[in-house]
This record gives sequence, C-alpha cells and structure tokens, in this order.
Amino acid sequence: MKVAVAGCCHGALDKMYETLELLQRRHNVRPDLLLCCGDFQAVRNEADLRCMAVPAKYRHMQTFYRYYSGEKKAPVLTVFIGGNHEASNHLQELPYGGWVAPNIYYLGYAGVVRFRGVRIGGISGIFKSHDYRKGHFECPPYNQQTIRSAYHVRNIEVFKLKQLKRPIDIFMSHDWPRSIYHYGNKKQLLKMKSFFRQEVESNTLGSPAASELLQHLKPTYWFSAHLHVKFAAFMQHETNSKEELPKATKFLALDKCLPHRDFLQIIDVEHDPNAGDSLEYDAEWIAILKATNSLVNVTQSSWNMPENNGLHAKWDYSVTEEAIKEVLEELNHDLKIPCNFTLTAACYDPSKPQKNMEPVHTINPQTTEFCAQFGLTDINDRIQQAKEESSGRGECEEEEEEEMDSTGSAEEPSEYNTDNSGLSSFNPDEIMLDEEGGDEDLSTCSVDPSPDHPPEFSTSFSDIRIMPDSMVVSSDDAMDSNNEELEKSGGSKQMEEKSSTERSLKRISGDENGNSGVKKIKRRNQAIYAAEDEDKTD
Repeated sequence: MKVAVAGCCHGALDKMYETLELLQRRHNVRPDLLLCCGDFQAVRNEADLRCMAVPAKYRHMQTFYRYYSGEKKAPVLTVFIGGNHEASNHLQELPYGGWVAPNIYYLGYAGVVRFRGVRIGGISGIFKSHDYRKGHFECPPYNQQTIRSAYHVRNIEVFKLKQLKRPIDIFMSHDWPRSIYHYGNKKQLLKMKSFFRQEVESNTLGSPAASELLQHLKPTYWFSAHLHVKFAAFMQHETNSKEELPKATKFLALDKCLPHRDFLQIIDVEHDPNAGDSLEYDAEWIAILKATNSLVNVTQSSWNMPENNGLHAKWDYSVTEEAIKEVLEELNHDLKIPCNFTLTAACYDPSKPQKNMEPVHTINPQTTEFCAQFGLTDINDRIQQAKEESSGRGECEEEEEEEMDSTGSAEEPSEYNTDNSGLSSFNPDEIMLDEEGGDEDLSTCSVDPSPDHPPEFSTSFSDIRIMPDSMVVSSDDAMDSNNEELEKSGGSKQMEEKSSTERSLKRISGDENGNSGVKKIKRRNQAIYAAEDEDKTD
C-alpha cells in the first residue's frame, strides 16, 4: 500500500490534503494512509491556542477546526503523534490515543496500531532529561513550566514500548533519535544546516530515549520531523545471536509543511491484502498497557522504571502469547477501533471570536470507554482526583512553581546526562522562549486567528517526493555529497541559510544590573520554525 508521510504540519491540514489531491490528479497516486510526525496542532478554539508553547505571533487558528466541527472530513485516514507545538490540553484528553476528528487519529503519549496488517508505533513529544522520570502530572490551565513539560517524553512510555517483542513496521518520533545522523549523508546535512555541527560532533543532537527505542525495536521504517530539514539514513542493526536475522531501519526526517518544501514523502509498504481497511488496535500493545497499568504515575516526583538491579521484584513486563490471546478473546477477535469521536469543546467560529476563552481540564469519553473496556487507569480522572484531594481549588497545584527548579533539575541525576533534543548553538530557524516565562501572561495573551481562506498551495508540485523502493545510504562520511533527495530539498536554501547563519546572534547575557540591554535566553524551545521573513515570502 502507499503511505504518505508528512513532517511538521503546524495546523495546515488544508495544505496537506490539497497536495495529496494534486498528487492523485497529476500522477494518479492515491495514498491509503497519511502519517504526520508531530506539531500537528489540533487547535479547536482560542483556548487551545493558549495551550501551545509558542510566542503570540505564532498563534494562528489555521484549519484543523473545520475538520473538528465536521465542516470538512479528512480525505485519507490520518494518524499522527504529538510534537512540542501542540494544543496540549486537547491531546491530553487522549493519553492512550483516540480520534481528534473523523478519520484523524492521535496515537497518544505512546501507542501501536495496525492498518492493513502493518504495525505502526509512535511516541509523542520531545526529550528533556529533567522531566523524563516524572509522571504525567500536568493539566490545564497550564503555568509557564507545565505548558512546556506537558509535551516532554516520559520514561514510562519508553518502558512500555520496550516491552514489545513482535516486529514493528513503522515507527514515528518527533525529535530525531540521537546518532542517526552518523548513518546518512552527514556532510550534506551540515552543508544545509551548519549550526548543527557542534551537536553532531559532540553527538548530542537528538533524543537518547528515541535512540534507545530505535536500537530495541529495529523497525523497518522510522520517521521524524522537528528539525525542519529533510534527511535520509540507513541503519544496519547488530544481531544478538547467530540465529537472529540481520535487521535494518530506513530513517527519514521530513521538512515542515510550507510551499516549495519537501514536506511529503510517498512510500510503498508491504501489507496484508486480506486485511480490512479499518484502523485496528494492536493486541500485544493492549496487553502491555494492561500489564504496566500499576506503574501509572500522575505526580511530578521523579522515579525510575523497574529494572533488574536487585531493587525490584518484577522488571520484565513483556507479555506472553496467552496474555495476547486473552485480549483477542475480550474483543471477540474484532480489533477494529470504534469510530467514537466526540466533540468535547466549542469549535472556533470566525464570525464570533472569543479571545478570552479559558482552557479547562476535560475527561474525554473516548478515554473513559477505552479504560473501562481494558481495565486501565484514566490518567486525567486520576489527576482530577489528586487535585481535589490536595487543594480543591480547580487549578493544577500552585506550589509547583515554587517546588520546580527553574532549570528543571530533578532530585536525582537522570539516566541520560544531557537534555539536548535540539540545539544549544544558535539556530536562525527556531523559536526562543525564556525559561522564566518571558512570552506573556498565559491568561491574557492575545490570539491571532488566520483568515478563513488559507493561502494557495504551490502549483509547482515540489512538495512531494515519491520514495524509491529502497533508500540506500552510506554510513560513513565519504558518502557522495550529491545525494539526490537531500540536494533537491536543500540546494535552493543553502545561500539563504548561509546568510542567516552569518547574521546569527550570540547567546549573551546582561549583568545583574541589566546594563547590556540584551535578555538572556535561559531555555530554548526545541522546535525549528522557519524565520518569519521566510514564511512571508513563501
């Protein structure tokens, strides 16, 4: 079957679907499935915009609300993971996954589903070591810390995914697995994005948690986004025994959704021709969720997952064939995910903007039904209970601001010694956010909905690449630098990015008296946006 893969969508659903329709008209290619690797931005209304960790100038309504309201319907089944620029309050309603609109499915904090026999897994968010060992404690209305920590990857999700034994065909993460750049055309990558050099050379670019999953799961395909550059790699995995067959992963990072960018890729994936066209639960994943349910944590206390170190009575939570069989029997061997999408918030009305709409903590009926069916903990219900027991005030704990170190340091050192999922050097394409809340008051920030009619999409059809049958990429630096896929996506931008790099700012801080007049950037949001001027020209 044909699978379309998109990078950061940034809410531009009309753009994505119109491009797919153009593909069908011009090349008679119709994808059976669309995958999106984060920054999907399922924004339903003005309150959702307040829950996106971006400066106000980047808060635009875009077009998702039309699909949420039923005005439009996605023309192709769409499955996505969360990134670090999301309506976190909306996605938080579906920690185990669910429909955010008809025909648009969110995988949850972590998840595995099946479509036409193809196993598709993913993990949402980006890696930050200081939040990695905490529970999912955040809830709207968020404060200056929790609006960001809400999208940080947690160790429990990685632990669950590491219990998988059966092969994974496709896996998605928002940030790149650390070290993956050593298995592709690294010279060409640094030619396009020279400000990656420091992190690449020190091997700190990307997520160590994702790298751990890549080595464990060994999927056939791994797709990422986040850094707004197209990059292909081929990783040959080591075998654990002589009997084990060699495995390899084809990695592809996609650019963001903008005109004249390679933000879509079409690949052919082997599937089961006898399987139905419905999205299905994965029996092994459901069994793992049941097995690990006792590990659910909704506090900000840091803790480690069970391991074989003499401190835990049980550390292996992988499931037996008997446990998988029990799940199948519970479902009467019908794994079809019910189409039970429900509106849980008012939809944006362009004729009646409500700029003062406040976000609320909502328990989604889809999650309630899912947890009841499989005997799982409803994370949001547990958070509500914890709030009522601790304060009864209806707000997420006020004391979090005092207890949380502004640098995010945990009580104990993380198992990873760094939290660089993106860049520590200056990147002219990224958004900067101040650690101590420098954007604006979250309760009073303004929103700037985009016009009803989205901009016209590119008619040059440069937004799509059709993937060849194999992605053959050398793992050493001597690889031919004229890699066609990378050249096409990056060649036209080299001079512009060189100019941007030359103009890049230095990270400097004023003295304590504020004499320098330059604000110190204490924390960096790890998304990579295109510069504002570039967006306007596009």
